[in-house]
Amino acid sequence: MNEQQLREQICLIGELMHRNGYIDGASGNISARLDTNHILATPSGLAKGFMSPEHLIIVDMAGERVDTPTPANAHLRPTSELLMHLECYRQRDDVQGVVHAHPPTAVALTIAGYDFGACLIPEMVVILGIIPTAPYSTPSSVENRDAIRGLISEHDALMLAYHGSLTVAKTVWDAYLRLESLEHAAKILYMVEQLGGPKAAISPDQVEKLIAIRERLGLSRPGDAERFYAACGVRPAGVQPGDDLEARVRTAVREALAELYP
Repeated sequence: MNEQQLREQICLIGELMHRNGYIDGASGNISARLDTNHILATPSGLAKGFMSPEHLIIVDMAGERVDTPTPANAHLRPTSELLMHLECYRQRDDVQGVVHAHPPTAVALTIAGYDFGACLIPEMVVILGIIPTAPYSTPSSVENRDAIRGLISEHDALMLAYHGSLTVAKTVWDAYLRLESLEHAAKILYMVEQLGGPKAAISPDQVEKLIAIRERLGLSRPGDAERFYAACGVRPAGVQPGDDLEARVRTAVREALAELYP
C-alpha cells in the first residue's frame, strides 16, 4: 500500500469510527507507520469522520512534523495523543497501525469497574486476549503515554479508564477491526450484566482450545500463558494436573525476570 492509498484508508477508518459511534466531534485519532522513522497521523481538532487525505500529517519518531504543509493542512497540527501513538511504535516493531477511540459501551464498563479479563466470549479470547484497563490519566498528556507504557508490549487492545480504547495491529485496518471487536464484545458483556450476570465462564479446557487457535493465527503475545492462567484457570503448557500451578507460574516469571535483569 503506497502513501496515498494509506491516506485514503485512514480517512475511511475515520468515517467508519464516526458512523459507528466510536468517536464524536473531533475526538479519536489514527496513525500508520510509513517507514522506520516516519508516521502518518490524523490532525488535532478535526472531525475524523470528515477528513480528506490531504489533511493527514507526517511526523518523525521524535514527534516533529517533517512534511511540507499544504493549503489543506498548514493550519493543522498532529493529533494531541501523538505521544501515545509513538510509544506503541517504539515498543513494537510489528505494529504498523494505531487507533484510539472512545467506544461508549467499553468506556462505560471501565467507569463501572468491569473486569475485561473474564473468559466469556470465544472471539474475544482469540482476537483480543486478556484486555487490561490502564489507570485513569489526563487525556492528551504525557500521563497517557506513561499509562500504556507498561502494557502495550504485551497487548494488542487495552482500555484507558474513563476515557477510551487503544488498539494496535500489523496494519491500521486490522487495528480498526480490533476496535470493532472490542466494542461489540463490550455490548454483549453489558447485556449479560443486565440479564443478571454470567452463570459461568467458558471452561478452562475449552479456553485452551481457543488459545491454540490464537497461537495458530499468530495472535499470541508475551505473557499470555500467565494471564490466561490467572484470569481463566487455563493450565500453562507443560504443567500436568495435580502440579502446583501457581508455584510453576511464579518460577517461570522469576526465571524470565532473571534473564531480563541479571
